Amino acid sequence: MSALHAVPRPSRRTFRVLALALVLVSASPAMATVLGVATGSAGYDGGVPESVPPADGHTVVTVDGIGPGLIAAYAPNGSKVYEADEHRFYHDVDPAPRFGKASVTYVASHGAAARHCASEDRCRKSQVMRLNVTTGEREELWARYATPSGSNNIHDVDFVNDTHLVVAEISHPDGVYVVNVSADEEVWRWNASEHYDPNASGGQYPGDWTHMNDVEYLHDRGLVMASPRNMDSVIFIEPGEGVVEDMTLGSDGDHRTLYEAHNPDYIPEERGGPAVVVADSENDRIVEYQRVEDSWERSWLWRDGSVQWPRDADRFPNGHTLVTDTHSDRVVEVDADGDVVWQMRFPGPYEAERLGTGAESAGGPAAAEAGLDSRRASGGVVAGVVLAAEDVLPSLLVNGMLFTLPRWMTPVDAVGMVFAALFALAWATGELGLVVHRRRSGGVEGANAESSAPGDD
Repeated sequence: MSALHAVPRPSRRTFRVLALALVLVSASPAMATVLGVATGSAGYDGGVPESVPPADGHTVVTVDGIGPGLIAAYAPNGSKVYEADEHRFYHDVDPAPRFGKASVTYVASHGAAARHCASEDRCRKSQVMRLNVTTGEREELWARYATPSGSNNIHDVDFVNDTHLVVAEISHPDGVYVVNVSADEEVWRWNASEHYDPNASGGQYPGDWTHMNDVEYLHDRGLVMASPRNMDSVIFIEPGEGVVEDMTLGSDGDHRTLYEAHNPDYIPEERGGPAVVVADSENDRIVEYQRVEDSWERSWLWRDGSVQWPRDADRFPNGHTLVTDTHSDRVVEVDADGDVVWQMRFPGPYEAERLGTGAESAGGPAAAEAGLDSRRASGGVVAGVVLAAEDVLPSLLVNGMLFTLPRWMTPVDAVGMVFAALFALAWATGELGLVVHRRRSGGVEGANAESSAPGDD
C-alpha cells in the first residue's frame, strides 16, 4: 500500500460539523446583541446617560483615550450634576474631603504648545485639579509639561500631605516621584530603570515601557505602592532604598497572577490586610491578594458574564466593591455575595469613585476579613458561551479589536467576529483539503490503473 493510501481520507462531514460549531458560537454573541440579552452593553448607544440609578453618595466617573475625554458626576438621586470634556484624557479621580464633602481631585491632560517642552515637536500638559461637583468650582493645584512617549504623561497621583504629591510617571524615564506642589520642586524620585532592564522587560523602550498607571502612598508603612502595568506586577518601593523585593505581587509574564493590571488599592493590616484589590484587566476579572506570611495568596475573585477589561475596583466600608468595566461600557457595584446591586451605563470608563466611602479602598475591609464570596460567572447560557470563548481566545486579541471597533459594538460582538473569522478559515481549509485529496487520489488511482494494464510483451 502506498503512503498516500495510508493517510485517512478527510471527511466532509468532519469539516461541516466543525464549521457548524463555529457558526453557533459566532452567532451567540451577535444574537445576544440583537435580542438585547444582558451580556455586556447590548443596545447601549455609547452616549453619556442623563441619569443613573440612585446611590448612597455622589458617583464620579472619568474617561481616558478609549473615547472622548470626559469627567461626569451624579448626585445620590441619579441626576447628572457635572460634566466636562475639554481635556483629551481624564484618569485618576479621588475624593478630597479636606476641600469639602462634594470635592474631588482629578488628573487630566491635553496637548500643549511645543515651546513648553524644550522645543520638542510634541508636548502635553498634565494637570492636577480640584473640583466641587455640585458648584462646578475648579482650581489647578499643580501642572507639568512633558513630551509624551507611548502614553499619557501622568495617570495617577496621591497626596502624601497637604503640600506633597507622589506621582506615577507613565512616560520616559518611567517611575514615581514626590513633588512639593507649593514650590513645584521634586524632592524624591525613583526611576524604573533602577530595578528593571529596559531590554528584557515590559513594553517598547523608551516608548510605552512600564505603563506606570497607579501610585499610592502607604501611610502605615512609609512605602510607595506602584503599578507598572507592562511588568504584570504591583511593586512596593522604600524611598531611598528601592523596591522591596519580597513584597512584589506578580512578575513580568506571569499572567496567571496578574495580566496588565490597573489601579491596585492597598488594604492595611488594621482592616484585615495587608491585601491588594486590583483590576486584573487582561484577565477580565477583579482579584484580591492577601499577604500570608511572606507570600501573596489570592483571597477573592469577581467576574460575571459581561466584564471585559476592567480598570478600577474600590472596596467600600460595607464590603461592596465598585468596578469600572471599560469595554462593556458600565460601572457596577457588587455586594458581599458577588451580586450586582447597582449598575450604570457609561462609555469606556477608566476610574470611578463614590464620595463618602473614602479615597479608592481607603475605608474598605479585606475580603478575608469581611467574608466576601468570589464570583466567577453569571448571566445564563449566552454569557457562559461568551466566557468560554474568552477563555479560549487571547485576551489581547479581543481587547485589541475593541480599541478599533465602533463604540456601539460590544465585547460579545468582538468575540463573535473572531469566531466568524475562524469559521470562514475552517470552511475554506476543509474545502481546499477535499480538493487536494481528490486530485491526489485521482492521480494515484490513474497511476495504479496504468501500471496494471497489460504490457506490450
